[in-house]
Amino acid sequence: MSDTQSAGMDRYTVGLTDETPQRREDGSDPFPWPAERISEYTAYRIDEPIAVDGHLDEPAWAAAPRSPRFSDMISGARAIHDTRAAVLWDSEYMYVGYWIEEPDVQADLTERDSFIFRNNDVELFVAGRDGYYELEINSLGTIYEVFFVWDDVYDKVDYGREPTLRKDHPKAKPFNGVGMKDHPRGMRTGFWGYDLPGLKWAVQVDGTLNDSSDRDRGWTVEFALPWSGMEWIVAPDGRSAPPKEGDVWRMDFSRFNQYKEAPPADDSGAFFWSPHGCRDSHIPECYPIITFTEELLPQGR
Repeated sequence: MSDTQSAGMDRYTVGLTDETPQRREDGSDPFPWPAERISEYTAYRIDEPIAVDGHLDEPAWAAAPRSPRFSDMISGARAIHDTRAAVLWDSEYMYVGYWIEEPDVQADLTERDSFIFRNNDVELFVAGRDGYYELEINSLGTIYEVFFVWDDVYDKVDYGREPTLRKDHPKAKPFNGVGMKDHPRGMRTGFWGYDLPGLKWAVQVDGTLNDSSDRDRGWTVEFALPWSGMEWIVAPDGRSAPPKEGDVWRMDFSRFNQYKEAPPADDSGAFFWSPHGCRDSHIPECYPIITFTEELLPQGR
């Protein structure tokens, strides 16, 4: 095996478990997207808190490095509309912002934990070693949250100490992925009764919501995830929250659309910061590699 191959394989499991198989029995890669094409990003620290109002108009957001334009989750092809994201942090929160180009902003789901992906939405996944958190939001600001735990470690970590992460909870269900049903770690359990403590969020629409008679520019989303609320993300591997210099997390950033670009474009209706190679958001090994630095965000970028 070459040094390049070895490095590529290691990148799959940065911030995850060292026990995840890296090859199938026949020698093929178990994951649908090449490791060397997984995006990397540096998240800078800020020294003034951000007002979570959805406007993304603070100097910090103007200076923050943004992701590349999101691309098709399966093929990696250029998406019909622009979507970008950025990550910042301070001692209390991790902040995530999204800039979403949308010529006709529409949403109708208002009940929390509705299937928000049935509207046009953006999504955030934050992975720990043995579980990961999913957060979705539409342009009305309605959110959907789930926490997933790999069954092979559920008892070792004692997730059941959290009432909403008990397997006998009425909103706990077995889960085996979406487009990838043969993940090397096997089954996981989804806990639809889980809410991240202290989460803040806001949306702003640049246009007129639910009015197709005019043309909109789009919408912006702002999340603030408190480090104090991430107990079950960091518990298995004891990672620091807030992070330390050079700490690496795996996080996913995506957008799902109810419309698709007309043929001959092969539009999956889903745009990702870093594609997955199949229609499945639940592959942490394909999530972008986010490195946190204690260096203050350079201004005037």
